[in-house]
Amino acid sequence: MDVDWISRARDLKPRVLDFVDGRWKPGLGDELVSKFGSRDGKLLYEFSATSPAQLTDAVAAASTAFQDGRWSGGSAQHRKETLLELASLVENHREELALLECLDVGKPIRDALTIDIPFAVSILRYNAEAVDKLYSKIYAVSRSNISFQLRRPVGVVAAIVGWNFPLVLAAQKIAPALAMGNSLVLKPSEFTSLAAGRLAELALEAGLPPGVLNVVNGGASVGNALARHPDVDLLTFTGSSRTGKALLVAAGESNMKRLLLECGGKAPSIVFDDCPTLEEAADAIVSRVFWNQGEVCSASSRLLVHESVKPELMKLVIQKADALRPGDPLIHGTAFGALVSGAHMKKVLGYVDAGIRDGATLIHQTTYKAPFADGFYVPPTIFADVAPNHRIAQEEIFGPVLSVISFQDEAEAVRIANGTVYGLSAILWTKDLGRAHRLALNLCAGSIVINATAKPEGGPAEGVIPSGGLKQSGFGVEGGLEGLVAYSSPSAVQIFV
Repeated sequence: MDVDWISRARDLKPRVLDFVDGRWKPGLGDELVSKFGSRDGKLLYEFSATSPAQLTDAVAAASTAFQDGRWSGGSAQHRKETLLELASLVENHREELALLECLDVGKPIRDALTIDIPFAVSILRYNAEAVDKLYSKIYAVSRSNISFQLRRPVGVVAAIVGWNFPLVLAAQKIAPALAMGNSLVLKPSEFTSLAAGRLAELALEAGLPPGVLNVVNGGASVGNALARHPDVDLLTFTGSSRTGKALLVAAGESNMKRLLLECGGKAPSIVFDDCPTLEEAADAIVSRVFWNQGEVCSASSRLLVHESVKPELMKLVIQKADALRPGDPLIHGTAFGALVSGAHMKKVLGYVDAGIRDGATLIHQTTYKAPFADGFYVPPTIFADVAPNHRIAQEEIFGPVLSVISFQDEAEAVRIANGTVYGLSAILWTKDLGRAHRLALNLCAGSIVINATAKPEGGPAEGVIPSGGLKQSGFGVEGGLEGLVAYSSPSAVQIFV
């Protein structure tokens, strides 16, 4: 039977509270955060941010939990079993969590159910299964000496996550940090605060001891205080490059805490004249730039296309983009939802205006009737005749805007692709494996996808491949065994007997 998501949303009474030392606590800070629903613009919830004293209590709870060994001192097997149980609980509560994601972000409920929840579960399960696959290195052994590498948890981890995939991003931080035995203080975005506390509550139900995972809420002032706290040993962040730079300063001016930063992107999708199939390329282009309403750091928002195939490819791209019509996120058939906030909607529309002012040609904007007059909707938008130095080709829009740029040869394609301050991801379409190899070496991106065949099979599950950003897209690794190791501290040990 189909779920009546609108009725469920109407019956929901959203609340945002801190979750510290296993207990819910209302924020006592001076900042009052008002969240307006993406779909209709109506007030969804309000909360008081975490106060400075409460932030200190949350970090102290995490530090005490780490020092007394209630989690860090346990076995890898116990940590594995607990995280697997948490993954099962997230799966069992998928409808509840999907509704929170849909209302907070404005994404279609269908995407929250079929993408966000499975991704979060996959990340939790991978890290749980991988925790006992890390092996120490033995450097030398003799009759009177053994030298080896010891890896231990870092200690207290602070995690600050963005608003576009609240549950997935939280899982990307929580899973490896907990798997390695750390304690955490998690701060979700003030624009999407619902899922984080519920995830922490489910972790407690899964067997995680109180104090190991804590959640605080609020805006930039709370994040800055967390980043500067002297008892935080590692700060992991996903969000904008501007905020990432501010966190670098905070870390340097406090205790030089370690940082893992995944920041902005301006990914190119490069289509050569020997593209295996323009039809499938068009499908991928549209899905990669307009997925999640374009609110994705790795969105391929620049389409670099060889001039010989541009006319045919653009017909297909426009046709497929036109099928994505903004609709009510709570209707299961909706494939394209709303943006996260009114302020962000204005920012995206400002970039559309900038594209026109700079001389680019607005060749498509999907026509639609907004389901709610006060909702935050921007339709798929495509610009042609974009110069590489235009603002819409240089800056991260984080919305459903595609910039199309022509190129004549491989060298020009690489030069344009690398011509931004970002280096997060890239995708290219060619049957020439020699070219694919050259571009893999020459593209400045932490993640590169090459579709060298007409029908590529699916890759590994979410969280398996380690990746990170280059240039102003950040540094550090998330995913895979390397992502687990990032939440540990190494020591070189020599034993003389």
